[in-house]
Amino acid sequence: TSLLLMAVLVGLVGLCRRLTRRRLRSHPLLGAFLLEMLSTFQICACTNELCLLANAEPRPHVGLTLTYGFTVLHGLSLPGSTCNPCGTLQPMWGGGTSVKVGGLKIGAQFAAAVLARVFMHFLWSLEMAEAHLGALSQGCGNPMQTTEMQAFCIELLFSVVFQLTVLRAESINPKYKVHLLAVLITMLVYAGGNLTGAIFNPALAFSLHPNCFYDKFWSYSLVYWIAPSLGKFLIFYVF
Repeated sequence: TSLLLMAVLVGLVGLCRRLTRRRLRSHPLLGAFLLEMLSTFQICACTNELCLLANAEPRPHVGLTLTYGFTVLHGLSLPGSTCNPCGTLQPMWGGGTSVKVGGLKIGAQFAAAVLARVFMHFLWSLEMAEAHLGALSQGCGNPMQTTEMQAFCIELLFSVVFQLTVLRAESINPKYKVHLLAVLITMLVYAGGNLTGAIFNPALAFSLHPNCFYDKFWSYSLVYWIAPSLGKFLIFYVF
């Protein structure tokens, strides 16, 4: 049921993206905002659902397989979208994107993160799948299972590795690039998922753990917002 739910969600987002391109050609800013919001919504909503399936047996094979599969699906179905504030910062710093457009996209990403969380809470309240039972009663899942400094370093390192790979893989055929990035993300989730969640995406982190940001805002903003942004900064100025 969860897999069918996510498949329907991906199909609906794809339809909305197609309509947005057709109807808003004369309004590029609004079109860019909606396309980025729809893409980020898809990733955040599907990842919220995948987190409920992370403990499915056999562990961790099911969780890692689903992570790889849906990462490939997102890469193929969301071409041209960043869905990560850190990725949006690079063209802003490099001058390829104006501050206005970059800020608009980042705003769309965080708006989509909130909408995805609200939408998934509504679906979980319907209890269509066994995994949805009790999902609404969960507070902060406390993804940080290590010290704050170690969590900061892990998210920083993972962000550097991922963003550097994205830059180095620009010349690769998009069909192969999607699988390369999916393998990398799956490996990072396997390596650090039990310590920090291996998110390295500020918008996604806010969608997955809003209660944690409410309880310990500065700690979680340091690990899940500042660390990945600093990783992108280091890549931009060092590499």
